[in-house]
Amino acid sequence: MIRPEVAEGFKRWGEVIAAGVVVAFGAWLIWLGGLILMPLGLVAVALGLGWALIGWRRLRFARETNAPGLVEIDEGRISYFAASRARAIAGPGSNVSALGMGGELPLRELAEIRLLTLQGQQYWRLRSLSGEALLIPLDAAGADALYDAFASLPGIDMGKISSALDQQTAAQSLWTRKQVSRLT
Repeated sequence: MIRPEVAEGFKRWGEVIAAGVVVAFGAWLIWLGGLILMPLGLVAVALGLGWALIGWRRLRFARETNAPGLVEIDEGRISYFAASRARAIAGPGSNVSALGMGGELPLRELAEIRLLTLQGQQYWRLRSLSGEALLIPLDAAGADALYDAFASLPGIDMGKISSALDQQTAAQSLWTRKQVSRLT
């Protein structure tokens, strides 16, 4: 039997560990040498290192679920189901905890991604082309799926977004869609 905390660690780090195995396999192929195995080993090492980088960035999105609500990505739509629609972001001096409001936003309508810190808790603020905003706590259930949704956006720098998760600034604009003229 594996202890539960060790099993949880393997589950959390599984993608990075698998990428490390691919890198080790590639290094073994390089060590064997030859005109066929050495180039295959180099390709395996390169793919494994790229996979490890993506896994490391995705790992930074995965957090312990401490906030209420659920994030779901389905058919190009980001949905946040808040625990209570009646409790919104509290004003200054209020003792109401910041929870965010539920809603959904199609990825094709996403205009801006910001990372906010409100009352010590971090939120994604997603703004649509029409100006509507959706606040999603970073530690809501399913919020780690936002990595793959964000990665599909044009011109996004996932390294910048991953590194912003460690900073506790009040507000950071991380991505803005370039203005495209729309036919009506």
